[in-house]
Amino acid sequence: MQFRQKALSKLQSPEDLDIPVRFARPQGLLVLAVTLAVLAGAVVWAVTGTVTSRQEAPGVLTRPEGSYVLQSPVAGQVTEVLAQEGEMLPADAPVLAVATEGGTRAVRTVEAGRVTSLLAETGSVITPGTQVATVERVDDPEDPLVAMLYIPGGKGSPVPVGARVDLSVQSAPAQQFGVLKGRVKAVGRVPQTRQRIASFLGSADLAERFSAGGPAVAVLVELERDPGTKSGYAWSQEDGPPFPIESTTPVSGAVHLAAQRPVDWLLP
Repeated sequence: MQFRQKALSKLQSPEDLDIPVRFARPQGLLVLAVTLAVLAGAVVWAVTGTVTSRQEAPGVLTRPEGSYVLQSPVAGQVTEVLAQEGEMLPADAPVLAVATEGGTRAVRTVEAGRVTSLLAETGSVITPGTQVATVERVDDPEDPLVAMLYIPGGKGSPVPVGARVDLSVQSAPAQQFGVLKGRVKAVGRVPQTRQRIASFLGSADLAERFSAGGPAVAVLVELERDPGTKSGYAWSQEDGPPFPIESTTPVSGAVHLAAQRPVDWLLP
């Protein structure tokens, strides 16, 4: 009964309307103000700020027209190698002399270009279809190089033409000489198969490497020229390497994509 008496006394007493009610502590107000300020800053940054990203891709230095693999049309034994690596040859020039059952036959170039590798030597026995040389399609060895990058199809962001590209060259360590500068000149419309990549580069090994993740989109990068450097191209460091760079040199490219506003990520 004592508990009930206290309850009745409280109900009968007037309300304490003159006592102020504390809705929040000062510390809570400070936390709330800081939170609101951070949210406001995030909204402003999302609308007015920009974020840049890069698309990484492996590639190789080559000529705009690529290379082709020269195959023997005859069977027999190589009796003489008539060309040298690095030599410029016209179309239909003899590369190998092959002793066949019907006499000595020559294996000749299909198109004019520079011999980048010889795959057969004197004494080798070859059959029709044997790969005997790789020939780079080029009219003048002083013609500029390009970089061909291969991005796995369906992966990464679209690459815009004109985008800036930084190329790490295998034969010129970036820590010592910087990166090679370039711009995207063209982007393939559809991913290329391993066979098509090999046909353009003249190398099954490179094709296998660049298509390891499936068909890849080819990105043609035009190198920035600089006659003041030994290589003839522009580098992030003033002089670059003290030697020329060669075709078929592997590279790793970083394509600088267009800047985006964070709010665009939330929009459909």
